[in-house]
Amino acid sequence: MLHSILSELSQHTAVRAGFTQQRQNPALTQPQTSSGQLLFVTGHGMLWQVQQPYQQTLALTGTRGVSIDNNGTMHPVRSERGVSQIAQMLQGMLSGRLDTVTRQFTVSVDGSAAQWTLHFTPKQARVAQVLKGIELDGGAFLQRIRITMQDGTQTDIRMTDTRDAGPLSALEKHALDLP
Repeated sequence: MLHSILSELSQHTAVRAGFTQQRQNPALTQPQTSSGQLLFVTGHGMLWQVQQPYQQTLALTGTRGVSIDNNGTMHPVRSERGVSQIAQMLQGMLSGRLDTVTRQFTVSVDGSAAQWTLHFTPKQARVAQVLKGIELDGGAFLQRIRITMQDGTQTDIRMTDTRDAGPLSALEKHALDLP
């Protein structure tokens, strides 16, 4: 079933969605919530545009992360190794590249092709010291990402209005190194 899920997801080479992200940290009494828009382009990366409670645009590719200011100027950001690995795993999965995913994670599947949950457990001991696991839920499109860290921090990202992206803006192309 994993192959059919990845095959279905890889049919969409550029996807847009709204998102709501909730981060729960055991050290904080209230969860942190943000929302905005995201763009995923197969083989090139993801563009996260946080709109609430603050504005921030991040481009994550397989090799770099940049913050984009209101003038469109890109500034390199230092991302934690875990963030980079999660971004690479998502890109591999959404591109249908099973080898990229299974190299770093043990994967199990629940549900059906119409409504599924994928469970990812890190294989590398160094990553497993920080990252407990990742769960992805979806159907024709990815609908939810839940990232659980070993310290109890949990990030839950829910997608809404997921659709094929249509034409990309000049800024989106530039941020993701597209011609």
